[in-house]
Amino acid sequence: MNRLFFLTFFCTVLTAQAQVSPSLQAKIDKMAAELEPKVIEWRRHFHQNPELSNREFKTAEKVAEHLRSLGIETRTGIAHTGVVGLLKGDKPGPVIALRADMDALPVTERNNLPFKSNVTATYAGMETGVMHACGHDTHVAILMGVAEILAKNRNQLRGTVKFIFQPAEEGPPPGEEGGAELMVKEGVLENPKVDVIFGMHIQSISKLGTISYKEAGMMAASDWFTIKVKGRQAHGAAPWMSVDPVVVSAQIINALQTIVSRQMDLTHEPVVVTVARINAGIRENIIPEEAVMSGTIRTLDKEMQATVHEKIRRIATGIAETAGAVAEVTFDGKTPVTYNDPDLTARMLPALERAAGKDKVVRINAVTGAEDFAFFQEKVPGFFFFVGARPPDLDPNTTPSHHTPDFMIDESALITGLKAMLNVTLHYMYSAGK
Repeated sequence: MNRLFFLTFFCTVLTAQAQVSPSLQAKIDKMAAELEPKVIEWRRHFHQNPELSNREFKTAEKVAEHLRSLGIETRTGIAHTGVVGLLKGDKPGPVIALRADMDALPVTERNNLPFKSNVTATYAGMETGVMHACGHDTHVAILMGVAEILAKNRNQLRGTVKFIFQPAEEGPPPGEEGGAELMVKEGVLENPKVDVIFGMHIQSISKLGTISYKEAGMMAASDWFTIKVKGRQAHGAAPWMSVDPVVVSAQIINALQTIVSRQMDLTHEPVVVTVARINAGIRENIIPEEAVMSGTIRTLDKEMQATVHEKIRRIATGIAETAGAVAEVTFDGKTPVTYNDPDLTARMLPALERAAGKDKVVRINAVTGAEDFAFFQEKVPGFFFFVGARPPDLDPNTTPSHHTPDFMIDESALITGLKAMLNVTLHYMYSAGK
């Protein structure tokens, strides 16, 4: 923990201790324990009935029905299928947003759970299974539980809670807008204006019952890039008559590896450059005219992000030019850095420790995965954390990761997530302005 973060943490703990009464804390804990079976039941329903990005129609309908049953002001159809609930406490205070993502993935489930998904759909023109292979089903169920408990205690709430059930965190289908970026564009953080936002993500590879976090850059910015190499087509038996875009592409791919290994200061922040696709040609004896490669860039620093872009462009165009080919490079920014406001992070640690136990709250290194919760954090201070859910009988070295057919979590993690979201909400609500 660096010195600045330690000082910030020390000062905020001294000056901004939560004033939640012991009786309210005890009541909230009791209600969370009693609601746990219901939260698990909701999670199993969503797991068995997953929906792809921007197609979360039935999920949104069930969420909206639940919020309305609690007397929460509810709006639907935001960013296509998003749902927003507004719960106004009886006392004045801040506007706190809580976010859960709702979409599933085009993955065919391989588990043998009694609530296994057998749903199929068409994605990118192909038939595929649909699965909650990233745990968004747990996020929705947890936030529904948080809404129920807070709604039943609105007479003790200071301020307003805005529940954001977000579609398309995994990215909208090609040609569509969606996700957190579209929700922000449509004004989800306004009317009333949000002061702070909290979010969490279940983690199948993290120890059960733990909560992990990092101040500042916690998850990477994600950019996609495409390099189109244009050469000259020829017969495969006469390569000297061609400008072979396949060979040029191979040289570019190898050279791109030196960006991370030789050209970036990784003691500052990590960088990832991955070429994940390459497409060229239609027949074994024809050297094609064009080859196209694409991949992803992950960075945690804006200056390093710009530098990587410049280096990719320079390497690709330079190598192509020496071979007599032309390289066109384009970038598509997907998500910014998931940036946890350092002061807010320090301020919320006591709440997480109360939810999970002091010994189970762990500071981690940055993660090169990306999360579109970052779009909310660009507009208001935000705090995002992980809840460990690895089944105890699974080897941490071989536990199936997210986005795989064997993705699995231990459902006893849901109570940790429920208590964590309740505690950060109440902690901020009662300590705001102190």
